[in-house]
Parts: sequence; C-alpha cells; structure tokens
Amino acid sequence: MRAVYRACLRILGRPHDAEDVTQEAFVAAYRSIGSFRGDGPLGAWIMRIATRQAFRRLSERRPTADLDEMPEPRLADTGASPVGVVVAAERARELRQAVRSLPDPYREAVALRFFGELSLAEVAEATGRPINTVKTHLRRGLDRLRPVLGDASTDR
Repeated sequence: MRAVYRACLRILGRPHDAEDVTQEAFVAAYRSIGSFRGDGPLGAWIMRIATRQAFRRLSERRPTADLDEMPEPRLADTGASPVGVVVAAERARELRQAVRSLPDPYREAVALRFFGELSLAEVAEATGRPINTVKTHLRRGLDRLRPVLGDASTDR
C-alpha cells in the first residue's frame, strides 16, 4: 500500500526506515487480523498500526548529524537552491519532532490526517472516536504545534 509507505516516510524522513516500518506494520496487521473489528476500513486500521510504529521508531532514534538524513535534490528541480533544500529538510525534521511531542490523542489525529492523508471520517473510523472528537483532537494538536513551528504553520 503506497499510502502506508508515504505516511511512514513523512513521519520518519528516511526511505529505508519507512520501508522497514511499512513491512512491520503489514506483518503486525497479519498477526493480529483476529482483533480487527471490521467497523471501519481495513486500510485505515493498517494506517493506524503503521503510524504508531513509525512514531515508536522515531522515538527510539538517537539524535545524530547524519548526511543521509538530508534529502537529495531532485534533478528536475533545477531552481532549488542548496540553502533552500537544507532549510526545507530542517523544517521537515522540526515538524516530525513537534508532532512526536504531542500527547497521544492529538499526535494520532494529526499523523493520520496529515501524514496518512486520511479524511476526518476515516480518522474517526480508524481510531474508533466520534468525528467531533477527532476534530477537537486535531484542532488542539494544531494549536499546540503553532507556537513550536511559528508563522509557517498558519500559512495555507
């Protein structure tokens, strides 16, 4: 499932880690398929497993200054300046750390909505929470991210 890999990649920022976590999520889903209640889409259930494992993997990382963490500029993107690429990579790292620091219901709602690209209804189904609760958790999570991320989080 490409969506699961994309969500893991957005959370972790490293393709090889995203591949590992994606595979681990599908293995975990296979092993626990008996606990799937069927009250929501299977894909949303797997996405929830994957995002939780991705955040767990992210929290287990030791802080390092690794050149492999820097995204390589795409060849088609000839207008990107090296400084812009570095700033964008640093911004993405700060965003992942800020989301990771949120309390669980807010972190889960933000991760599933923005990293997992699920609709509000899909997030509600995946988490088993009413849609208004998901909206509240999402709003509170975003409110907590604004001071950390500054003005860029209010740009739409």
